[in-house]
Amino acid sequence: MAARVEIYTWRFCPFCIRAKALLDKKSVAYTEYPIDGDNEARDAMSARAEGRRSVPQIFIDDRPIGGCDDLYALERQGQLDALLAA
Repeated sequence: MAARVEIYTWRFCPFCIRAKALLDKKSVAYTEYPIDGDNEARDAMSARAEGRRSVPQIFIDDRPIGGCDDLYALERQGQLDALLAA
């Protein structure tokens, strides 16, 4: 069974677009939460993301991964596929 992936985004955020591009390239299904200008949604995201307020914020099976750079770092280190397959 594939991992559950969630990503909080802003519509025109280049880092959000880049993170989704990597997930799309890997054919990963994900749930996107666009939070443009929604402070309540951003607060909820921040509570899940260990206080981080920047977007994107990515979660794999409820585990906070971080942002775009963190996602790409996992890919470079060869660890992303294992997380996605869990």
